[in-house]
Amino acid sequence: MALLLRPPPPPPPSYLRFMALRFLSHSSLRPNFPPPSSSPSSSPSLARPSLLFNPQTRAEFPLKGIGSCCVDRNVVSARAFMSSNTATEAFQGTTGSSAYGSDQIQVLEGLDPVRKRPGMYIGSTGLRGLHHLVYEILDNAVDEAQAGFASKIEVILLADGSVSITDNGRGIPTDMHPATKKSALETVLTVLHAGGKFGGSSSGYSVSGGLHGVGLSVVNALSEALEVTVWRDGMEYQQKYCRGKPVTTLSCHVLPVEFQDRHGTCIRFWPDKEVFTTTIQFDYNTIAGRIRELAFLNPNLMIALRQEDINLEKNHHNEYFYVGGLNEYVKWLNTDKKPLHDVVGFRKEVDGITIDVALQWCSDAYSDTMLGYANSIRTVDGGTHIDGTKASLTRTLNSLGKKSKVIKVV
Repeated sequence: MALLLRPPPPPPPSYLRFMALRFLSHSSLRPNFPPPSSSPSSSPSLARPSLLFNPQTRAEFPLKGIGSCCVDRNVVSARAFMSSNTATEAFQGTTGSSAYGSDQIQVLEGLDPVRKRPGMYIGSTGLRGLHHLVYEILDNAVDEAQAGFASKIEVILLADGSVSITDNGRGIPTDMHPATKKSALETVLTVLHAGGKFGGSSSGYSVSGGLHGVGLSVVNALSEALEVTVWRDGMEYQQKYCRGKPVTTLSCHVLPVEFQDRHGTCIRFWPDKEVFTTTIQFDYNTIAGRIRELAFLNPNLMIALRQEDINLEKNHHNEYFYVGGLNEYVKWLNTDKKPLHDVVGFRKEVDGITIDVALQWCSDAYSDTMLGYANSIRTVDGGTHIDGTKASLTRTLNSLGKKSKVIKVV
């Protein structure tokens, strides 16, 4: 870092100094520093003195999970970082609210908490949160495949901004739920923490990525419209919702004879423009990347992705099906590298837990790439499965190297 020495400027008049100090002591904004001098003695390394800013002089409101591009594009909007007038609430302060009693305790019922604080459930109200809605429904369909009841999933990005996800699993139950006195379908769509993935003898899944029973209901709450169709027991059931509330009753009719064996679920939803701060437009490549990953992790599952657009040039269609599973995944990851050997993979089940591992060393890789998953959900923060694999792999290679005398013991 270069140090720039320059003669001190002449002191400003006393009244100017007083006004400047008063402004800086009361302002919540960072002072704007003048650009560096263009004299020959100026050092180019000091062209952007960002280190001079004092972060304590600015009122910071952290934006959780929102990319800078979204913030810049919507900086004039009152919903730039959270919907439901949260920005206004943050600036109002505590004036007039010195009293604190039972009247100040709010109770949010149904899906109101989701619409009040959507970022808590989907990470953000920008592009990341928008695509998270697709992943929630997609993961539910994958859970059916992991349970052994589904073999195909179809995802369609439609021209009107909606998304349709269909699987050929068992179909969401539609009979009356004993606790809510509503159909099981309406229960999982309108009640938080309602689902069949909490484990135990009454669970509908032995393996699942969803654990909290909030995925489908959250998508319903953050959609201006949602349509659900269920095929099971030779019947077709349909119901429509608006912002988490049913607008039609559950209808049903008998399927034609040639479709009597059809089973599965179709969810089509339109994200709510009142919630999201970005344009309602799904990125085909972003969703394709997640689908490809799921197809590698579930070798017996075929996932089709289609985009329908008014502009025919933007229409896309791909099918993802990888019989090789993790071995093909590693081979795909190392496509542009120089592998030293074929992919080594193995699978083992211990105490009801199935472990799949595939690995390959490359001569032109200078750092390791280790991806971990639990029930097809990426564990980006690592975990005991990652730590255990690294430790056992290091111990095994060291032992083998010492026995073969490739590694000399000092």
